[in-house]
Amino acid sequence: MEPQVQWIHSGVALLQPMMALVIWSMVVWAWMYATRLPAISAMKMKLDPTVPSGTQMAQLPAKVRWKADNYNHLMEQPTLFYAVTLALCFLNQASELAVVAAWSYVVLRIIHSLFQALFNIIQVRFVLFILSNIPLMIMIYLTASRVF
Repeated sequence: MEPQVQWIHSGVALLQPMMALVIWSMVVWAWMYATRLPAISAMKMKLDPTVPSGTQMAQLPAKVRWKADNYNHLMEQPTLFYAVTLALCFLNQASELAVVAAWSYVVLRIIHSLFQALFNIIQVRFVLFILSNIPLMIMIYLTASRVF
């Protein structure tokens, strides 16, 4: 087996995009707090645990909330990506198609994050979200075809 092909089939090539999305999620987490904490301070907001969840944060400027909204989105659908990526690695199915699909998913999710956190143009975000589902569906198909 050629060294490159062996490297791809080892699973490391699939773990790289997965870890890239994990790292990006932590970048967005830091970005969220780097904007949220100064905004809370500037508004002299007194955090009250008796107020319903999200009520106080809804008072923050939209550009601050967008980062938190995106961080929450990175904790939702990408969980499917993580599960499928690990399943492909476990099944020793880190094909070139799987790796390209994984990187495509990660790149589209990062672009989606940037649009949501900076501009929040919903139509663009929607298109990016739909496009990111294509490589994810390819990965799901590759996994399901091996499992069933």
